[in-house]
Amino acid sequence: MSKSLQAIRGMNDILPEQTPLWRYFEGTVARLLDNYGYKQIRMPIVEFTELFKRSIGEVTDIVEKEMYTFEDRNGDSLTLRPEGTAACVRAVLEHGLTGAGQPQKLWYIGPMFRHERPQKGRYRQFHQIGLEVFNIDGPDIDAELIVLTWRLWGLLGIRDAVKLELNSLGTSESRGRYKVALVEYLSAHLDKLDEDSQRRLKTNPLRVLDTKNADTQAVLVNAPKMADYLDDESRIHFEGLKARLEAAGIPFVINTKLVRGLDYYSKTVFEWVTDKLGAQGTVCAGGRYDGLVEQMGGKPTTGVGFAMGIERLILLLETLEQVPEEISRQVDVYLCAFGEAAELAALALSEKVRDQLPNLRLQVNAGAGSFKSQFKKADKSGALYALILGDDELARQVIGFKPLRGQGEQQNIAFDALAAHLATCVVQG
Repeated sequence: MSKSLQAIRGMNDILPEQTPLWRYFEGTVARLLDNYGYKQIRMPIVEFTELFKRSIGEVTDIVEKEMYTFEDRNGDSLTLRPEGTAACVRAVLEHGLTGAGQPQKLWYIGPMFRHERPQKGRYRQFHQIGLEVFNIDGPDIDAELIVLTWRLWGLLGIRDAVKLELNSLGTSESRGRYKVALVEYLSAHLDKLDEDSQRRLKTNPLRVLDTKNADTQAVLVNAPKMADYLDDESRIHFEGLKARLEAAGIPFVINTKLVRGLDYYSKTVFEWVTDKLGAQGTVCAGGRYDGLVEQMGGKPTTGVGFAMGIERLILLLETLEQVPEEISRQVDVYLCAFGEAAELAALALSEKVRDQLPNLRLQVNAGAGSFKSQFKKADKSGALYALILGDDELARQVIGFKPLRGQGEQQNIAFDALAAHLATCVVQG
């Protein structure tokens, strides 16, 4: 017997009962970003592999172990995008969007791909919403990115469950001086480092700060601190960011071990973390990458951005029971029609109602059926009300109106009064 077809491990279907929550979340974010003046950009899922090697860094875990890379028929090495910033920068350069120092405030949404060990909140195909801002170099835009996420958490009802962590990585020069000091310190304690940290010490020493190994964390307690190596420009920038967050009333903590996993970050880095999801605690993260555009062949251009994981935030909404009740209901009114003449009238009447109430979620029964079976489908749909149209109602030009979720008796409503009645009961109520 042939093996049954299944989705690839770590690449999940989002089923019809799940999509209303996804649409609610995505719609909430999109409206917020419109209000802040961000414009959407859409990039391909597949890019040349070299793009990610040049931007993310060849000695990062993502490039070394996690990318889905393959050769196409032309022999080109292609990669399913593991993150969105590099692709966005490529698009900005290719289309000249930042020419003459033009500021750009962009956002995108879509799937990303990393070959990781699947677990709750971490998948091989996952979805992100990302923001990228170019040609604005002050701490004011760093603060805006954080402020708008704080507003989003408020809209979603999850502010009490997330915490903001901040750090500054300085410029590439100051970070280089810090790396020298860090490597010197860690080399003196090499026997106490875990195997992965010993490897990173030779390839990407800042990532040692991000270790989860308890013994290595103990060694890091007395390690040199990045703050002691910051240049004046980075220090002033960081102080400006903190002052703006304090003015906006946004609480934060300084995490000197926060380095992020990508080579292109400089100055500001931040993460929104939660302790409600177990090991997968980061729900939104980003920072400044002032050298990335130039590194990828463009003119010197400042950049800052972040990405939020949709799966983790959906999981957090469910964990905290912050799913609005109304989004689980996809139908407001279910129209049951009995007999061919009633079915024809129901089609015409439902379209007239939709003309007058374009936001009404009205489902007309399809596939005929008995009174009992149609009412069973009406109840299963989650509708608040059922409309009943048979030969008797059709002869009197009325339609039965029956509450399904609460108190109230069935009543008859004239055809020409139906839209107004539904507006009172459903659209406005």
